[in-house]
Amino acid sequence: MDLTDRQRKLLFAGLVVLLAAAGVFLTIGGGTGEHARATHGNTPSATASASSATSVPPVTGPPPSSGSYDIYSLLPFTQKDFTAAANVARSFIAAYGTYRFDEDPKTYVGRLQGMVTSDLASQLEQDSSAAGVLAQRQQDKEVSTSDAQLDSLRDMGKDQLIFLVTEKQHITKGGNTSDASRQYAVTVIRSGGGWVVFAFAPADVGDK
Repeated sequence: MDLTDRQRKLLFAGLVVLLAAAGVFLTIGGGTGEHARATHGNTPSATASASSATSVPPVTGPPPSSGSYDIYSLLPFTQKDFTAAANVARSFIAAYGTYRFDEDPKTYVGRLQGMVTSDLASQLEQDSSAAGVLAQRQQDKEVSTSDAQLDSLRDMGKDQLIFLVTEKQHITKGGNTSDASRQYAVTVIRSGGGWVVFAFAPADVGDK
């Protein structure tokens, strides 16, 4: 079942509270003994009076677990799913920014097809084949190579994840070289037994 926006926010908040509570418990647990010994050594009579005046009921039930939590058991996807989707988002942005002025647009899009939906592949082929784009790249003898890094997860659902990915592009153009960096919001959806890119856009105008 897909999570609503409210449920996703509550899940994130719950995870934060859970981790914070665990941290507080461990902190208090580690310091309580020292504090009690210091108090007992400095004011024995006051401590004895407080003990006799206050009756604390015994704690029942099993002691709290000190083991680690499996965060993925609380999420609508597995760790394997998350890793696969993240790799697709990063690999797509790296491939998207890698091209040559003398390369056939079909060859360029062919490198992307296994990572994108058929509709997005068609759109990318149309964009890369635009006469103005090709003419300018050929005139400048433009060559671009790109790498990409995964920054964060923007949103999630059972069958959809939106990642923020930064492209690092090295461009040779008109005899000059330059570096560029841009962050994209990449929407990855479940397709068959894997994940593909459904849409992408600059992070400041993309899916939020």
